[in-house]
Amino acid sequence: MAVYKIFPSQDATIYSAYPAMNTGLDEILEASTNFKIGVTETNGEYPQASRFLVQFDSDEITYVSASLIGTASWTANLKLFVANNIGLSNTTTVAVNAISQSWNMGTGRYLNDPETQNGVSWVWRSYSGSNAWLTSGFGAGSTGSYNLTTNPSSSGGGVWWTGSQASQSFSYYSDLDLSFNVKSIVEYWTGSVWPNYGFIVRQIESQEFVNSIYEQTTLKYFSRDTHTIYPPCLEFKWDDSVYNTGSLTVLNTNPATVLLAQNPGVFYDQSINIFRVNSRPTYPPEVWQTSSIYITNYALPAESYYAIKDLDTNEMVVDFDTTYTKLSCDTSGSYFKLYMNGLEPERYYTVLIQTTIQGSTMVFNDNYSFKVVNG
Repeated sequence: MAVYKIFPSQDATIYSAYPAMNTGLDEILEASTNFKIGVTETNGEYPQASRFLVQFDSDEITYVSASLIGTASWTANLKLFVANNIGLSNTTTVAVNAISQSWNMGTGRYLNDPETQNGVSWVWRSYSGSNAWLTSGFGAGSTGSYNLTTNPSSSGGGVWWTGSQASQSFSYYSDLDLSFNVKSIVEYWTGSVWPNYGFIVRQIESQEFVNSIYEQTTLKYFSRDTHTIYPPCLEFKWDDSVYNTGSLTVLNTNPATVLLAQNPGVFYDQSINIFRVNSRPTYPPEVWQTSSIYITNYALPAESYYAIKDLDTNEMVVDFDTTYTKLSCDTSGSYFKLYMNGLEPERYYTVLIQTTIQGSTMVFNDNYSFKVVNG
């Protein structure tokens, strides 16, 4: 019943066409194939590629995996949100691996003049002239770094663990956002099998450095420096729901009234809030009692879930999930816990509650809105 998001500590794109250029402060991350004009003497064109690196803070990952997940069923996904794409085909595949060498983000931007070289690039891990990426003699279980045989000075491109790969393929009508299951990588990091140097995202080898100008594919995603609400994130989900109704009656009649309690309307971005869900039949049966029948709380059925929607964009920030967004229930009623750190601050959100009663699946949203603010 829990979703927790971590945002990057650093990211950057590296370009084979500009071997020493740093792009650490760019708003866009790019995994593309293209041509740099005038590199070769024979045809004036030379195939090029770009890849990007994303790293998340080790302490935050350890906190989530150790303090929150425990032994419960859980998953971890690297999520990236598309800004633009050109030349996509139904065979386009993007891969992600765990990086096996350290790197520094730098403060450059694409095609700065003069070129900024104070951080990671295609050839260098730290700054121009310092700590080159390996291009041969890789350690056991690692590989990478496409070797540009016709332009040896541009050899580089990162190094990664081969046993860590996840991939995603596109069709013409695919959702172009990326969501990689990276649970195994996180387990290697938290188990001290590998040091956490982050992820490298690239098109697969058969698509990079292609010799046809007609096979170029441009894939651009928002970076941590984006001015939008779509930065990359490492999203953890786990199921710690409990369902114990005690003496409460389970709601089993339509129509139903479902209200959200414990919602002050404004939360700091580091808040953790338990939302209570009050439910009852809209037209309760008549009974003889000394208190109002309209204040008797019912438990929602076990197959009840929550979702979070951004009010401005109307997009689901946390979608309904039959495993990871279950409502819990105790003797006071149904409830769920929400971690505000995974929501962009200074924005308004609304809660949706989904449940099934008498074979009908219904979604309730009766002004369940709130705002997250900077703490």
